[in-house]
Amino acid sequence: MKIYVPGDAAAKALGADDVARAVVTEAAARGVEVTVVRNGSRGMIWLEPLVEIVTDQGRMGFGPMLVADVPALFGDAEAHPKALGLVEELPWMKRQTRLTFARVGVIDPLSLAEYELHHGLKGLRRAIAMEPAAIVQEVTDSGLRGRGGAGFPTGIKWKTVHDAQAPQKYIVCNADEGDSATFADRMLMEGDPFTLVEGMAIAGLAVGATKGYIYTRSEYPDAVSQMQKAIEIARAAGVLGASVLGSGRAFDMEVRVGAGAYVCGEETSLLNSLEGKRGVVRAKPPLPALEGFMGRPTVVNNVISLASVPVIMDRGAAFYKHFGMGRSHGTMALQIAGNVRFGGLFETAFGLSLGEIVDDIGGGTASGRPVKAVQVGGPLGAWFPRELFDTPFTYEDFAAKGGLIGHAGLTIADDTVDMLKMARFAMEFCAIESCGKCTPCRIGAVRGVETLDRIGGGDASGIPLLTDLCETMKSGSLCALGGFTPYPVMSALTHFPDDFTATHKEAAE
Repeated sequence: MKIYVPGDAAAKALGADDVARAVVTEAAARGVEVTVVRNGSRGMIWLEPLVEIVTDQGRMGFGPMLVADVPALFGDAEAHPKALGLVEELPWMKRQTRLTFARVGVIDPLSLAEYELHHGLKGLRRAIAMEPAAIVQEVTDSGLRGRGGAGFPTGIKWKTVHDAQAPQKYIVCNADEGDSATFADRMLMEGDPFTLVEGMAIAGLAVGATKGYIYTRSEYPDAVSQMQKAIEIARAAGVLGASVLGSGRAFDMEVRVGAGAYVCGEETSLLNSLEGKRGVVRAKPPLPALEGFMGRPTVVNNVISLASVPVIMDRGAAFYKHFGMGRSHGTMALQIAGNVRFGGLFETAFGLSLGEIVDDIGGGTASGRPVKAVQVGGPLGAWFPRELFDTPFTYEDFAAKGGLIGHAGLTIADDTVDMLKMARFAMEFCAIESCGKCTPCRIGAVRGVETLDRIGGGDASGIPLLTDLCETMKSGSLCALGGFTPYPVMSALTHFPDDFTATHKEAAE
């Protein structure tokens, strides 16, 4: 028997390690030879631990599994009370367009041989046969934009570094995934680390960089371990090193772990931390693409941006660009969380409406109460009420409605949530996480908390002051922490003004 039990951190938090041990113990007791593979998560967190058994028909799923459910796996599996059927036929899986996450949950994350059997290294091999400028052009033509939040065209950033003249260039992967309701970076690093290795190697060949760094969080020990092991395996196989796949062109990489500052998700703070300095924002210009890590031209891209490059190079720019809507090309890994019935990772082409994502894919709230609002883009994202659920999930459409996609994390809230408290949380979060470099963020967030407390106490005169403060933070902050904090605050105030009135507070009490 071949049985897959996820080694993903979310699955482990729900008991996957105990289930895996129980499978081995039960098989030994029955004298059954079994191979247990610790794969990545399929993204259906409500079914974790999701155990899969290889059959002649395909991989049968069982979940959410408990240790007590394991013995029945060795009997009539189809009659198992937790049997789900073929995993690939489950509605959650069938509705997706898995490009970047095509291998996650499917293969053994640390088997380079399995990786190659599933289109792995095809993009890198094609890139080796191309001129650097042609690789950059391919990425540009695909329409790929930064998946970390800013949505900046990846090809333009690469071209800037490619054209820069310097004795040393770098590729830096921003894996400092600090937004609430986001876990795509972690899931990919744990479930398919070679994709990131390949994407960074292609980026290095494209711009002339020979060294890469993955900067990630100390809160991601499993992801750190997986990436370090994958890099060692890739280096031993000649995928990394002095001659990438025998091409004569060098590229190597390593993992660096940050100390837990949210602001280090901002690229210049990240670079300061990577250099061993305090993680504070740098003023721009100069841009990191010209003077980045150690003052050298540096590509700084998010995990999902870099992990999308192999499929672009393998299948071609036109194939990737075909997916999406308007100027938002390709796919996006939606991370659905909060008070939601079906939470997890769902990769799909841009263009679904917010309502489809929340109601059809997410299944509404876990509490069964009406959805009041959805925060899109992490703790700095705007709150969208049901009246805006017809908004297509694209960069342009969200920007037009006063929102942002960010890293595509969605936090769903039901009608019991107090939006004034959510606005206060945004300001408090900013005050705590501010690096202190600029006054609008450092002082503005503190004043924001104070002002919201006044409003919560019934002083409506604080509302104009709050609005003015948000405008100052938005236009005067050095980075997105202070600049985007007004999004959740002002969207809460705009769409849910009753939550900011004394009458509402008295009724709630």
